Amino acid sequence: MDLEMKNKISDLPLLPGVYLFYDREGVILYVGKAKKLKKRVASYFNRTHDGKRLRLLVEKISRFEVVVVDSETDALLLENTLIKRHQPFYNILLKDSKTYPWICVKNEPFPRVFITRTRLKDKSTYFGPYTAVRKMKLMVDLLHRIYKLRTCPHSLSQSNIENGKIKVCLEYHIGNCLAPCIAKQTKSEYDLAIEQLVNILNGNVKKAANFFKLRMERFSADFRFEEAQLAKENYNLLANFYEKSIVVSDSTSNFELLSMLDKENYAYFNYMQLVNGMIIRSQNFRIQKRLDENSDSLLLAATLEMRQKYNSKMAEIVLPQKLSYTIQGLAYTVPVRGVKRKLLALSHKNAFELYSEHVKQMERVNPELYVEQFLATVKADLRMPEIPTHIECFDNSHFQGTNYVAACVVFENAKPKKAAYRHYHIKTVSGSDDYAAMEEVVYRRYKRLLDENSPLPQLIVIDGGKGQLSSALNSLKKLALDTKITVIGIAKRLEEIYFPNDPVPIYLDKRSQSLKLIQQLRNEAHRFGITFHRKTRMKKMATTELSAIAGIGNKTADKLLQKFKSVAAIKKMSLSELEAVLGAARAKLVHNHYHQ
Repeated sequence: MDLEMKNKISDLPLLPGVYLFYDREGVILYVGKAKKLKKRVASYFNRTHDGKRLRLLVEKISRFEVVVVDSETDALLLENTLIKRHQPFYNILLKDSKTYPWICVKNEPFPRVFITRTRLKDKSTYFGPYTAVRKMKLMVDLLHRIYKLRTCPHSLSQSNIENGKIKVCLEYHIGNCLAPCIAKQTKSEYDLAIEQLVNILNGNVKKAANFFKLRMERFSADFRFEEAQLAKENYNLLANFYEKSIVVSDSTSNFELLSMLDKENYAYFNYMQLVNGMIIRSQNFRIQKRLDENSDSLLLAATLEMRQKYNSKMAEIVLPQKLSYTIQGLAYTVPVRGVKRKLLALSHKNAFELYSEHVKQMERVNPELYVEQFLATVKADLRMPEIPTHIECFDNSHFQGTNYVAACVVFENAKPKKAAYRHYHIKTVSGSDDYAAMEEVVYRRYKRLLDENSPLPQLIVIDGGKGQLSSALNSLKKLALDTKITVIGIAKRLEEIYFPNDPVPIYLDKRSQSLKLIQQLRNEAHRFGITFHRKTRMKKMATTELSAIAGIGNKTADKLLQKFKSVAAIKKMSLSELEAVLGAARAKLVHNHYHQ
């Protein structure tokens, strides 16, 4: 395995999906599914395989591609679709050609409800496909028990029923059917049952829940507890059954789909083709920007490129935004809800994985360029006038208004510079006042940097919302730095980013590198501050305990702690060891206190 493929595997996500192995000619050798793509793909290359066919497969692999999905079920269905589409050589030997079953509500008078592996274009309604076949069969049986649906193959036309051409069958006599064939059940009654059944299969179990609730209450009132328990179990089965896949959906429409992630120097795309509701192709690619192209021009270029590459004649493409340029014979769709919206989100997820992989590759190959581009993204996201190569972050810590301390952490080129970290004892604040404490520590920090003529940061991050940010800004104004340094606040609850004099926060993408850097700064400042606060509190408690010894003051207590680190260690010291630090008289006082 070459270094490029090894690096690509290390960049794969621990997410469910499908992987495709290609040979040197670009022919698909194998399609497989995975709960965790990184572990599964790596397993082909990091061990010796006993099987001859598997060894041959690994030897032929020249490259691979992956498609990230939302669940193991989606991975299973997409794998099945791609195998049938491409018929890879190694899959043909190892996989059968089965299809996954659907639940069909037949388009006919008094519709039947049954399981099928063949989906016809007969205007029937299909639900699925389902990978949990046993659970699906139990569901169909349950629906038949609830609604007493017919199972016979007869044509129940109105004339056949009125003329008595159909004889009632055994299912009616044993209570499994209400006999619409002999007009024992009206069409309106049957259609109402079908309507409720369709609601259940669409995931709306409210009516079924009410049905079972009434049965449970009735059986419980009659002390028929076993039947009440059965009703409860049926409800649980109904509630837990519902599964919905967007990888294979009940749709006969054919369309393309293109998502985009627009970054500083590149735009990252995922392109999909869907035929009869099934994903038959997925490709990730990126476009390098040259002239600060806008999203409209980038999407248009990518659309034309993919349609030309695959000679696509599809009449619809799903996009994250409308294009200003019209392509003859192609309609744009920008979904706001439904399956297409979910598919667009899935496609965006794949584009983001391509971006993450590219970022890791740049960091590995050219760290300086990676940092430069990364910080350029931070600059753009935070609307800064310059690239933030030097960032500082502040956090306060206290315990019920006591032992107030603050921490300042420093990042240079997006990496912690621990030698420059500083902690502070808050001097001017009494009681619990986070705003005043923040104002004090920010003033002390930058007053000292100005006095020492030390470099100032381009960005200051305040752990807190609008109140803490305003306090920090007050100190910067006193030092005439408020227009020279960008300062922001990050609120923990929803990770809002606040700017001075702007009551409305911004929300960065939860997966963005900029937000992750700000969170890392915040978490590091919190860790550093909490550690210092804990040490301060413990030292104060120890000093108080030692100074309670008659004849021992705070200075002597501090001297002991500086030498022996803790009260527990002092208790173990011999008289001679204490004398070496305190002298004979005071050493005897301490030793006698703990040993008499």
